Amino acid sequence: MIALVVVAAGACLALAWWQWGRFESSSGSFQNLGYALQWPAFAIAVVYAYRRFVVMESDPDAVHTAAERRGPTEIPDGVLPARPTAGDPHIAVFDEPDDGLADYNRYLSELNDRGDDVR
Repeated sequence: MIALVVVAAGACLALAWWQWGRFESSSGSFQNLGYALQWPAFAIAVVYAYRRFVVMESDPDAVHTAAERRGPTEIPDGVLPARPTAGDPHIAVFDEPDDGLADYNRYLSELNDRGDDVR
């Protein structure tokens, strides 16, 4: 597994070197510079993910106890939009039954009961 991590990180660094060379060439652009700076970040991510997986695999109980110690997370008030209400003029509320939808649902139920595989 470590060989795969080394190959992946090495490939990312090789691609960074190649993009840097493209940037310095006469046909290079700032897009190549962006890629040259982006590929080492991918190499670091590969190494970090491998290290994290090794730590989690070696002591899975520590991962669970750390999560329990933090406890559940809550979303602060004001981050999410308010739920729509029936009185909101921008929200369509359908109170009356839709006969077409009921017929369609009945048709789907019949198809399901038949068990024909139409795929």
